[in-house]
Amino acid sequence: MTRTATLRDEVLEVGRSAGLDEVATCGAEPFADVQQLLEQRREDGLHGGMQFTYRNPARSTDPAATLPGARSLVVGALHYDTGVPPPPAAPAGRVARYATEDHYGVLREALTAVRDHLRAAGHRAVVVADDNALVDRAAAVRAGIGWFGKSANVLVPGRGSWFVLGSVITDADLGASREPVPDGCGTCRRCLDGCPTGAIIAPGVVDAGRCLSWHLQMTGDFPRAHRAALGDRIYGCDECQEVCPPSRRDARTAVPAATPVPAPGPDHGGPGSWVELRWMLDAADDELLDALGRWYVPRRDPRYLRRNALVVLGNTADTDHPWVTEVLERYLDGDDEMLTRHAAWAACALGMRDWLERSGRGAIAAVAEELAALDADVSDDRAADVPAGAAHRDDEGR
Repeated sequence: MTRTATLRDEVLEVGRSAGLDEVATCGAEPFADVQQLLEQRREDGLHGGMQFTYRNPARSTDPAATLPGARSLVVGALHYDTGVPPPPAAPAGRVARYATEDHYGVLREALTAVRDHLRAAGHRAVVVADDNALVDRAAAVRAGIGWFGKSANVLVPGRGSWFVLGSVITDADLGASREPVPDGCGTCRRCLDGCPTGAIIAPGVVDAGRCLSWHLQMTGDFPRAHRAALGDRIYGCDECQEVCPPSRRDARTAVPAATPVPAPGPDHGGPGSWVELRWMLDAADDELLDALGRWYVPRRDPRYLRRNALVVLGNTADTDHPWVTEVLERYLDGDDEMLTRHAAWAACALGMRDWLERSGRGAIAAVAEELAALDADVSDDRAADVPAGAAHRDDEGR
């Protein structure tokens, strides 16, 4: 056995022993085709303002930009739980499965064990996971971990896409441990058809400007056109995975917990699979960030967590709960105009517009702005529903 093969086998065994479900090696040549795709999609506006690997495609697609002299990648995949416990009794927001626990922390620990083994063997090595330094999905595909699904997720044969991905970049020459995985999607298009906002506009192409996961992480107002589609999602969206046949098969083997994942405080139902909305809307800034700070929170500003909670409240709450009205009143009367607008939208979504106007709050500038925008949306929808020529026929009295 050659020295390269011996070190490669050692590295793979270290990764498996550290808890990686899949681990493979490949070359560290630049991902030139991915760089071209990122630049083209950014030019086409498909990044929706997203940064991450779009920020500097030349860097994120070249492992040597992170580690000069890079020769190999050790790519790891860690499977995460897909069982969803029942929601708490109180209205709650649903968290995407990858974010229910610190899965990336566990992944980094396993990759760090691989890094340390390579360093002990006299090589330079660095861990990259969930950051802007490397296109992790392209690395996983090159390493033979899986194939690019039409959802743009990496699908692992027989397991689907319920994995977090990361790599170790090293100057060790490890060679390739696997052959590429052939496409397994075939003619299936369930992810394209199942996306709540139609964000997957072509096989493997996601318009971030329509993606609910990205909207939850953006600054500014949550796009009005996609608020109802958000449903009960408070962080992330699993829809394209939930409808994917390989991922569905894997999820069916999961055993849901009997109770929600441990909460940030008594009975709040989070930060695991569910987070109680009343708690989110009552909690102080520090309390919110302490409990939910692992999430990507725009500018580390907790008001965006509250913005998202107000949208989910409008989609899911029962107005029979007196606290719903109390919470809405507090945000409608507050001095944060963005949150006032979202509270006004939530009130209307819950059928409380008459209450809103009777209370005199319709005169609040931010509320009036939201109501006018809602009325304009309704007018636009009605105009779009009028058949061609209908207005002309009406003018003729026919």
